[in-house]
Amino acid sequence: MVSRIIPVEAFDLIIFGGTGDLARRKILPALFKRFCAGQMPSPSRVIGVARGDLGDAGYRDEVRAALKEHLDVPGDDSAISAFLQQIHYVRVDVLGEDGWQELADMLEPGRIRAFYLSVGPSLFGDIARRLQAAGLADSESRIVVEKPFGHDLDSARALNRELAGYFDEGQIYRIDHYLGKETVQNLMAVRFGNMLFEPLWNAQYVDHIQITVAETVGVGGRGAYYDRAGAMRDMMQNHLMQLLCLIAMEPPAKFDPDAVRDEKLKVIRALEPVQPHHIIRGQYTAADGVKSYREDVGNDRSKTESFIAIKTHVSNWRWAGTPFYLRTGKRLKARDSQITVVFKDAPHSIFGPDSGRHNNELTIQLQPDEGITLDVTIKEPGPGGMRLIDVPLDMSFAEALGPEADAPDAYERLIMDVIRGNQTLFMRNDEVEAAWAWTDPIIKGWEARGDVPKPYDSFTNGPDDASLLIRRDGREWRSIGQ
Repeated sequence: MVSRIIPVEAFDLIIFGGTGDLARRKILPALFKRFCAGQMPSPSRVIGVARGDLGDAGYRDEVRAALKEHLDVPGDDSAISAFLQQIHYVRVDVLGEDGWQELADMLEPGRIRAFYLSVGPSLFGDIARRLQAAGLADSESRIVVEKPFGHDLDSARALNRELAGYFDEGQIYRIDHYLGKETVQNLMAVRFGNMLFEPLWNAQYVDHIQITVAETVGVGGRGAYYDRAGAMRDMMQNHLMQLLCLIAMEPPAKFDPDAVRDEKLKVIRALEPVQPHHIIRGQYTAADGVKSYREDVGNDRSKTESFIAIKTHVSNWRWAGTPFYLRTGKRLKARDSQITVVFKDAPHSIFGPDSGRHNNELTIQLQPDEGITLDVTIKEPGPGGMRLIDVPLDMSFAEALGPEADAPDAYERLIMDVIRGNQTLFMRNDEVEAAWAWTDPIIKGWEARGDVPKPYDSFTNGPDDASLLIRRDGREWRSIGQ
């Protein structure tokens, strides 16, 4: 199977925060891989913007170092050297007047311009205003903003208003890199491209749905930010919410940005309020030579969660009565992101009570090894009666599609979608606000109650109470790292 490269028009991509961690780890490597794939036309340019006095040569040295650190590139450097010819740098004071005219002089008139704001949200409005004042924002411009998009509903609304003052909604790309993962996009293909699944995708046939995003790392160098945000704001309100929407949404009329996002919005607005006993929060403790959460963030009285598990429901005809279990956390036993759709038992077993209970499970593995598994029930080989076992029908993308189907990094897909002007995989302003409207009461509730996160050992499944959350319903979490 040969992957197909869809060309894009020549563009200027301007990265504010071009020397920052996200640019070095994700944005620049993604652009280099698109360059190597022939998807970055030679007139296109990547322009780094920061406060340092680097110049083109200095910035190119930094980009070279970042690519070698984060990618497996050929030793002869020829591809990197060719890529660097399209890299430029401008020193800009984003809160002052210096550098804006130099940036304006560098940009090509009539060319697609994408302004990537790889900076803190507090700078979004200032940069948008100065782009407009400098005459840099035209009808072909796009502006890309990273999460966190707000800290609560009020701040998200304020950010939306601020950006809307300078850019149309059709020019604003709120990026959630989870939506750029190949397997996440395959969710829609599996659901809406196969007659096998869609008739069963409802409360009549689905027992429950689990969404897990587990990390082995701690908060690292993000301690100051994370202790203000926590797992609820950092992961649940955006990443897991988007996965839930794609699993639960109705079929859109067509594969069109607003049609897809309209259906996702309906799911968020149909989410029931979460009851206090359906919320489990945890904090990792020290183990195996790693610090505890409180040591990592430098706050020995922190009540911020590094783990959260929630049971919720979508109140509509398709999903009435079907629970959705969501969990995410740091310092867990494995790096593992998966969605599992657990179907109900057959209404009547002809094999008797000794055959046991068997469920069909469809698992979409997002990371580390992208693929889809369907567990089906078969007879265990051998004589002596009808004994049933569950076996997986396993499709690893790498094995099924071959080396040419190596899944691109999410940022590769999303950046190219920005250039194409395709907003399907980006959040709309009303989506963001609806997600915060559901999230805020949950956070305010535990703050009012004075809830303290449950401690859990690092490199485990999280707090024991998370297992009890689902076990009370006669169910079990799918094992992390399975």
